[in-house]
Amino acid sequence: MSSAWYLRKTGWEVSVLDKGDFLDNCSYGNAGMIVPSHFTPLAAPGMISQGIRWMFNSRSPFYVKPSLSRSLISWGVKFMQSANDKHVTTSAPYLRDLHLYSSSLYDELFRDLDESFGLEKKGILMMYKTARTEEEEIHLAHTAQELGLDVEVLSRQQLEALEPDVKLDVLGAVHYRCDGHLYPPALMNALKKKLETAGVKFYPQEEVVDVVRADGKITVLETGSGKKFSADRYVFATGALLQDTSLKAGLRVPLMPGKGYSFMTGAFEGKVKHPALLLEARVALTPMNGQVRIGGTMELAAINHRINRNRVEGIVRSIPDYYPEYRLPVPEDPAIWYGFRPCSPDGLPYLGNSGKLKNLTIAGGLGMMGLSLGPAVGKTVADLVNGSRTGTDIQLFNPDRFN
Repeated sequence: MSSAWYLRKTGWEVSVLDKGDFLDNCSYGNAGMIVPSHFTPLAAPGMISQGIRWMFNSRSPFYVKPSLSRSLISWGVKFMQSANDKHVTTSAPYLRDLHLYSSSLYDELFRDLDESFGLEKKGILMMYKTARTEEEEIHLAHTAQELGLDVEVLSRQQLEALEPDVKLDVLGAVHYRCDGHLYPPALMNALKKKLETAGVKFYPQEEVVDVVRADGKITVLETGSGKKFSADRYVFATGALLQDTSLKAGLRVPLMPGKGYSFMTGAFEGKVKHPALLLEARVALTPMNGQVRIGGTMELAAINHRINRNRVEGIVRSIPDYYPEYRLPVPEDPAIWYGFRPCSPDGLPYLGNSGKLKNLTIAGGLGMMGLSLGPAVGKTVADLVNGSRTGTDIQLFNPDRFN
């Protein structure tokens, strides 16, 4: 959507193809957070040992389904190779810059879409209960400050002053004042409506089944309905299906879908003022559209449409650990949303022109940061297609880096 937005603004005729109906993709149900705070890639020291411990807990926030899948094994090896201090230190400035760029573009987009999607810049609270997490998070906060981000470490008393209407059972928090949040369905609906008004064509239920190539270029996309689409330039921004789409074009772009769940609740009655990450539980809580969205889990496995109620129960049970007044019921299945985060093995986006197909640009692998980075990635896609200088340095995000 963001790529279509910035390409149309620079004069391109744009068509968007989707396997589904454009109404419930991953950007609709996420926590709605804009997160310059997320400058650490998923592939970081400690994630492997922690992930192994979590795998034996059916309600844990992280799970890799054991499989002999060649794709999963290859992804896991690359993840382990990337999960080191050097990778984190090298990646941080590039992720920070892309996030800050996206945050500034959101301000423009908010105006262009008639301030319709509830954008707020109150920051996000990283709340912790244990001394170990406190130490880790304060260390990370100091790193963030060294990177120039607006961050403050809060005592419990300072936190309670920011959230006076709810009881909190935590040691304290780090307030990333550089962050923001919005209401995702309103953003997606407003963006699609504006794009349609601007002449962008949308083709639902058109799954790409073949990518025809000749002379180092894509010539035609063939879809399951039998239609053929040709263009001067192509953009692969297919989320959790990016690896499959790329394979059809003869490209290797390793990616695993990370399933996450969310649900809306009116239980907090407007008393929660700030979005929060409940760190030990790996749960996100965001006030939006008069309610609160609660979400979490990272379930790495092949795409499936089964709701794992144990994972959802784990999310629900964590809430009173931080907000002791609120013991929520586990939602019924129809009230539970799930989506698939597109996770690259090194935790970095794929963003750039293909080195093998000269009329293809790839944009994906954003993991849990898809909504946050959407505008920056979309604007960068338009710059790449137009041969313009990109707004930030994207050299680490080369989509050919695993070829």
